[in-house]
Amino acid sequence: MKSSDLPFIFINSAMSADGKLSTKERKQVKISGRADFERVDTLRAASDGIMVGIGTMLSDNPSLTVKSEERRKERVLEGKEENPVRIIVDSHAKTPTDADIFKKGKGKKIIVVSKAAPADKMNSLEKNPDTKIIVADSNGLGRVDLVEMAKLLRKEGIKALMVEGGATLNAGILAAGIVDEIYTFVGNIIIGGKNAPTFADGAGFSENELLRLELISFEKIEDGILLKWKVKNE
Repeated sequence: MKSSDLPFIFINSAMSADGKLSTKERKQVKISGRADFERVDTLRAASDGIMVGIGTMLSDNPSLTVKSEERRKERVLEGKEENPVRIIVDSHAKTPTDADIFKKGKGKKIIVVSKAAPADKMNSLEKNPDTKIIVADSNGLGRVDLVEMAKLLRKEGIKALMVEGGATLNAGILAAGIVDEIYTFVGNIIIGGKNAPTFADGAGFSENELLRLELISFEKIEDGILLKWKVKNE
């Protein structure tokens, strides 16, 4: 049973029909269309925080902002910042100080690091406006403790956390047992390639560790299908 001192955490992802997130060069390709884009922007606007891993940050340089001006205005009218808190899971503080999250859109940013992160890099990142460093260390193993991170984010006021990947972060938080729901848009393309990232990479699960899901709903959107799953964290 998931602890009550954690946020509600859901993963939102778009994948090809064969379960790939991007090409073998880890380059993003267009998987969904305008209707799904609006769905994702609505999810962002309703969340308290949006999270990606350092791999996604370095390859895609996402701004993680709410794109719709109307949705941003609605957030402000509700007493919130224009954008949810933007969060990077970055064990060694590799996030570039000139990343788009620091240049585009208003709002708070949190970089979650381990004790292995160099002090000078943490200091440089924290010089960016509205930026906070949080240390959630996994027993000196040089990586972020994802459960501890989730607890700390809850203390930061984040009740609903949207995770936008990528494959390594997805695998990590699923293995940690802290994910409540998964939304996957499956598009009408095949990417292929053993080196192309899947929805959840990492070490994988053995037969007795397999995660079980409960299908909440399915919906055809343009040329793909949106699947909503509940994760059975038992």
